[in-house]
Amino acid sequence: MNLAPYVDHLVSVVTNDGRNIKGVLRGFDQTTNIVLGDSSERIFSADAPMEVVELGLYVIRGDNVAIIGEINEDADLSVDYAALRALPIKPVAH
Repeated sequence: MNLAPYVDHLVSVVTNDGRNIKGVLRGFDQTTNIVLGDSSERIFSADAPMEVVELGLYVIRGDNVAIIGEINEDADLSVDYAALRALPIKPVAH
């Protein structure tokens, strides 16, 4: 997986345990260990608005990464997260 085009871009990472972490991709290695800067976790609930937990500089082991995707910052800013309700993502089953 070549993540070089995404370095210094805002990305969303979904982990195998169902967490959704947003941050600026600062680095990665051949085993997909990644370093995110200015990161935060987005916690979704069907009963409450999305909760944001600030994480700052954050390292995610490659064996825990399920999905990495670039975030369109303009589209992300246009979403009303206070009104958004969603079920949490279930952990990946192997």
